[in-house]
Amino acid sequence: MYDAYGTPDELELFTEAIERQALLDAYKEIEEKENEERPHCVHFAKEAMKSVVRAYHNEAKWFHGECIPSVEEYLSVALVTSDVTLFTIISFVGMGRMATKEIFDWVLNDPKIMKATSRIMRLMDDMASHKFEQERGHAASSVECYMKQHGVSEQHAYQELNKQVEDGWKDVNQGCLRPTAIPMHLLSRILNFARTGDFMYGGRRDLFTNVGDTMNDHITSLFLDHVPL
Repeated sequence: MYDAYGTPDELELFTEAIERQALLDAYKEIEEKENEERPHCVHFAKEAMKSVVRAYHNEAKWFHGECIPSVEEYLSVALVTSDVTLFTIISFVGMGRMATKEIFDWVLNDPKIMKATSRIMRLMDDMASHKFEQERGHAASSVECYMKQHGVSEQHAYQELNKQVEDGWKDVNQGCLRPTAIPMHLLSRILNFARTGDFMYGGRRDLFTNVGDTMNDHITSLFLDHVPL
């Protein structure tokens, strides 16, 4: 949305509006409901939203400045715009007292499982959608960044980025299998985001943008079809 549809001046104003919380009224109802027992949870959700907006703004600056950053610089921003941290926090808001203030602090401290899940989502998304996005007009993805930084072909970039995805899955599995102070009910939410990335972007298919029978069938099986007992 940011880099494809907004001018630099418009994006500057929009980002400032988010920072002032002028466009965060969506959280108002949750805030009123949770304020007595868990006043901290909506604060974390708002802060995560602000971080995402700032990162989108950085990507827009790259796009309008025709800048292709290094892979490391790109990922420092693009792991945030994968939205994994934001949606993890939002999902934890609905998990009741299990999601304590310490749990939200843990998420924002970017533990290995969070970083790995963000990497899986971001890199798989990039490899599946970068060609379409570059034709439309979009900031450089990890594929373009890797190709420029290392002077390699697109296919070689895919191979190297897929290795990072595989390493990310090792970290996710490790985070779920080893004893942890984080309840598995919460860790499973993070694991499911990694699974979602694999489903939507596996095989370099972008089922998020190009919704077809596969996505429709899965949505139907989740929300409409009864499970026989």
